[in-house]
Amino acid sequence: MNTRIAVIGAGAIGGITSALIAKAGHDVTLVCKHREIADLANGKGLSLTGVCGEQSIPVRAVCEIRELEGTFDLCLIATKAYDMPACAEQMLPLLGQDSLVVSLQNGICTDAMAAVVGADRTVGCVVGFGATMHGPGKLEMTSTGEFVIGMANGSHPPLLDTLRDVLSSVVPTIISENIYAELYSKLIVNSCITSLGAICGLRLGEMMKRRDARKIFLAIIREAVQVADAIQLTIPPYGGKLNYHTLMKGSSFLDDLRRHAMIRIVGIKYAKLKSSSLQSLERGRPTEIDYFNGYIVKKGKEAGVPCPVNERMVALVKEIEQGKRPIEVSNLSAPVLAKEA
Repeated sequence: MNTRIAVIGAGAIGGITSALIAKAGHDVTLVCKHREIADLANGKGLSLTGVCGEQSIPVRAVCEIRELEGTFDLCLIATKAYDMPACAEQMLPLLGQDSLVVSLQNGICTDAMAAVVGADRTVGCVVGFGATMHGPGKLEMTSTGEFVIGMANGSHPPLLDTLRDVLSSVVPTIISENIYAELYSKLIVNSCITSLGAICGLRLGEMMKRRDARKIFLAIIREAVQVADAIQLTIPPYGGKLNYHTLMKGSSFLDDLRRHAMIRIVGIKYAKLKSSSLQSLERGRPTEIDYFNGYIVKKGKEAGVPCPVNERMVALVKEIEQGKRPIEVSNLSAPVLAKEA
């Protein structure tokens, strides 16, 4: 309980994480971007709903990293991926020699973080629960899950066990010796859910009722698995259950039926899940598409593996970001994607 913790970012993941850590009695300070959220956190508290129950939890909060004082043992960065390097840079004077910095971003950001704070401080983290921000300080945990954490350099310092115990205040937390493989496994799911939701505007349950969306979903996975095979990366089942190789095995009618049935089940289980990229677009902010489908495309080019569906998803999302394309269901019929559907 004497471990000093900073959480940077008061969105859905950062807000819920900091609130439940604070509720457990840990010394945590939340860095919010907006004064309104900081005032709420310091006052009546952040409002949590959903599978974590309805509760208001006060959290010590400031508006900027420069307002923090002293040394922090753990720093959890829950900003958008493109904001993470600058936040890590600002945290450097506040870190001790053995401090750990955790990437709570979607996508694979450990290389970028390690370039700033060092690989011996960098912790990758797979966030397995779903969350949505409905307004300033109003956060919903839409589904349960777990944290999977691990050092970027494969080591296991004592503070990593402390981090596991802290994060277990939020959801069950396990330590992985190969966090890159775990992150890639989650990246595949993100590349399906976030990009599809961003272009069509539907929540996961509604998307997975549509055969055209499911076929694109499966095409994204197929390309990602092909890239992983090319770079000799063994992908663990996501959440210990979704085995991508088993899912994509076979080409018969029954195999196709099985795949669609499994994806429908995912849609039913996480029906309320709303794409984080869609939420960003609705707020007029850029998405993290370069860290999702864009990452698969990048690794595919390095390995000589074509990824036309993922490449098209990146292009569509960027067109929406630039105001050149509306968010609508008809985007599922865009060229290349329509061939899959």
